[in-house]
Amino acid sequence: MPDPSRLRDSTQIVLPREDLGELREDAESEFTVTVVEEGEYVRFIASPVVIKELGEFLARHGVSVP
Repeated sequence: MPDPSRLRDSTQIVLPREDLGELREDAESEFTVTVVEEGEYVRFIASPVVIKELGEFLARHGVSVP
């Protein structure tokens, strides 16, 4: 049986809102993601493939993705 935390990590990225700036709008328009605001944080939820692509996109733009 898969480890739930591993599945969660492959289907979401959680970042401080201040780290995203204008990239949030770009990410929402370029990728099929669900965006949930949680106080100071933004959670992107998508398929593992999309999350990987989104992580690469954010990293190319200088955002550190855990």
